[in-house]
Amino acid sequence: MSDSSRPVHVIGGGPGGLATAAALREHGIRSLVLERSDAVGASWRGHYDRLRLHTTRRWSALPGLPIPRSYGRWVARDDLVRYLEEYARHHELEVATGVEVSRIDRADGGSGGWLLRANGGRLLPAPVVVVATGYNHTPRVPDWPGRDSYRGELLHAREYRNPRPYQGRDVLVVGTGNTGTEIALDLARGGAARVRLAVRTPPHIVRRSTLGWPAQAGGIAVRRLPTRLVDGMARGMARVAVPDLAAYGLPRPRTGLYSRVRQGAIPVQDTGFVKAVRKRLIEPVAAVESFDGPRVALADGSTITPDVVIAATGYRRGLEELVGHLGVLDERGLPRVGGRHTLPEAPGLYFTGFTNPISGMLRELAIDARRIARSIARTTAG
Repeated sequence: MSDSSRPVHVIGGGPGGLATAAALREHGIRSLVLERSDAVGASWRGHYDRLRLHTTRRWSALPGLPIPRSYGRWVARDDLVRYLEEYARHHELEVATGVEVSRIDRADGGSGGWLLRANGGRLLPAPVVVVATGYNHTPRVPDWPGRDSYRGELLHAREYRNPRPYQGRDVLVVGTGNTGTEIALDLARGGAARVRLAVRTPPHIVRRSTLGWPAQAGGIAVRRLPTRLVDGMARGMARVAVPDLAAYGLPRPRTGLYSRVRQGAIPVQDTGFVKAVRKRLIEPVAAVESFDGPRVALADGSTITPDVVIAATGYRRGLEELVGHLGVLDERGLPRVGGRHTLPEAPGLYFTGFTNPISGMLRELAIDARRIARSIARTTAG
């Protein structure tokens, strides 16, 4: 870590943090990226093996460096990690690994700025801080009644890598987002004896692309249209493009697609899930209510005894300890403002990557990075 000057401190060495650092460099502003793990892109390294981006290569690139065409239209996890490593090298970013910031405080002395408290007792002064710790920060497993009594194997989706350890076993996947449905599909194709998917709220399902037109393009096109209009358009498209799975235990959602997006639920992109459900390789079942020894009680009153339960139940943002005392979070624990905006009571404290947009997370991170950099440049010039 360089001792010269007081750089902008960027917390998080994922796509959002790296993109912001590169955009700042274009404005001649030095930054220091603080990453708690031993390498950039830690969150992506931890995802399951079969993961591919649901956003296209073109609309997933960060500022100043395209993703290589050789990676294909739908970039694989390992290729994205390789791209992030090259991105940091290409832009000659200063990245300090192994530095975990636990708390951000206002600097004393009335001169403004921030004081970062990091592991090893380090106190890092910074004039400006960008928090880019990521949407998928802390795995969340519901506190189901009797969970600790479960005699099978219970793990969060973050711990799942591939189907090999589950061949010949009865597996219940909990959660119907893209992660849950893809892990269920991976298990069904990879030799699990039985795969069930616990459904609390049926998801919207869209085709990843239609006649070459990616779902992401549609998301970009409609993201600023009225919610009711998009809900109606999506309902009509679903009737044409996606089979009705109600007979298989997965009815169409009652709430509109864009209404659900506004609530934080991104549609499931079909990469083979629909076909697997129709072939009964994946069995939708009711939501999990509780555990009792080897048994799992479901919301419809039935009981099952899977060997393994994989909780694809999402993540917490994990911001409360870091900035909760500053009054910058809402009741959900999310930043009250993001992107180029800062709060009057917290000038110079920026947040990026804490929404899950229908137009694609990486695309929006790239846009945010440029806007944050321009905002910081204007402040510095002033």
